[in-house]
Amino acid sequence: MGNNSYGIRQFSALILVEINSDMKHFHLAFLLLFSIQLFAQDTLVISKAAVLEQVEEQNLKIKISEQELWSARGQYRQTNGLLLPSVSVSHTGITTTNPLMAFGARLNQQRITTADFNPDLLNDPERIEDFATRIELRQPLLNLDGFSRRKAAKAQWEAASFNSERTREYMVLEVEKAYMELQLAYKTIEVLEKARRTVQQNLKQAQEQFKQGLLQKSDILAVEVRAIEIENQLQSAGSQLGITSNYLSMLMNDPSFLILKPSDSLKISGVTLTAEPVLENRKDILAMEAATRAYEQQHKADKMNFLPRLNAFGVYEMHDEGIFQGAASGYLVGAELKWDVLEGTKRFGKAQASKANYEKSKLELAEYRANSQVELNKARRMLQDAQNSLELTSLALEQSREALRIRTNRYKQGLEKTSDLLAAESKYAQKELEYYVNIFQLNYSWAYLQFLTRS
Repeated sequence: MGNNSYGIRQFSALILVEINSDMKHFHLAFLLLFSIQLFAQDTLVISKAAVLEQVEEQNLKIKISEQELWSARGQYRQTNGLLLPSVSVSHTGITTTNPLMAFGARLNQQRITTADFNPDLLNDPERIEDFATRIELRQPLLNLDGFSRRKAAKAQWEAASFNSERTREYMVLEVEKAYMELQLAYKTIEVLEKARRTVQQNLKQAQEQFKQGLLQKSDILAVEVRAIEIENQLQSAGSQLGITSNYLSMLMNDPSFLILKPSDSLKISGVTLTAEPVLENRKDILAMEAATRAYEQQHKADKMNFLPRLNAFGVYEMHDEGIFQGAASGYLVGAELKWDVLEGTKRFGKAQASKANYEKSKLELAEYRANSQVELNKARRMLQDAQNSLELTSLALEQSREALRIRTNRYKQGLEKTSDLLAAESKYAQKELEYYVNIFQLNYSWAYLQFLTRS
């Protein structure tokens, strides 16, 4: 890590404009001052490995996918209720003169005597208090639709896990792209600054020749216009650098938004073409397959909802006329076979809807596979085109460099027009920018192809 400061770039040009008319001759002089602040703030030098490490720890999309995974895991764990018993404990206190409740309370407290069967006492009992501690246990035994829903929840958990892993892979690709874009931005500024130095040298040479009467005022103006064009391009390149740097900071969840500078420059990475890249075991496709299984199990559960459910239960109660005493106790154990015979057309509608969702998910999976294959084939062609384009651009760059050298030497000897020199200089700067853009396209095409085939 390190800090480096860039100063304020300034460019001044004196433009002389002559206006001729039939009445008189005007000489107007305009002083145009451009103060371009390319990098007025400190920069932070950072490596791609450091960026990837911080993105892995701080990126918000990754954190969101992790929470979605935890949510799916929690929903799956809720289905443990199909296998494990549920236990509840309660303590209830009542006071009553209701004949039935009063007799039942005394009976639960095991305090019934012969005198309690007196009709007068049965019909008009005294107020009685009853405090009951109740422990209830329920154990599912047979719940076929529940088991299918559990499988559906597990498939959703698997889908969320694959999605989370794919999100991490996608953020790695985004870091690769943004980091290379940042490298390209610095390379662009480097090329433009070199072009500016060349134009300034040409301007100085043109001014000397103008003083000697070898050039016209229009030649000086042409060079100055070219210098202004380069300053405008530098300003745009500086803005693009700031935008790319801020995006990289956003990926790292860094609120400082400093201007970042790559620790290494843009260069060709190792690129190889596999014979037949495949889509097997790619995380996003596995996620969609898991989601399809979830829809399938959900449909099975809706169909099995017609079958009965078997559950066991047990209750242990303690009663007393004093709070938290429990002198009398008893238990109840049993099993329940429950079958919801008819719920209107609700179950039929749910089964129909879940079947449609299942069929839809299968079609979406098939469509996604086809689109993924098309995208993979497109990426392979993009990579091949980027390789071919880089070779041609490299050759054109060498030719334009040599053409500029020849025209520069001839211009110094007064054998070349200013317009031809400016055209050669502009062509060379354009080809150099194209060269680095093609390097970026090649490296990104390779990274994108790796992303599409990563299992």
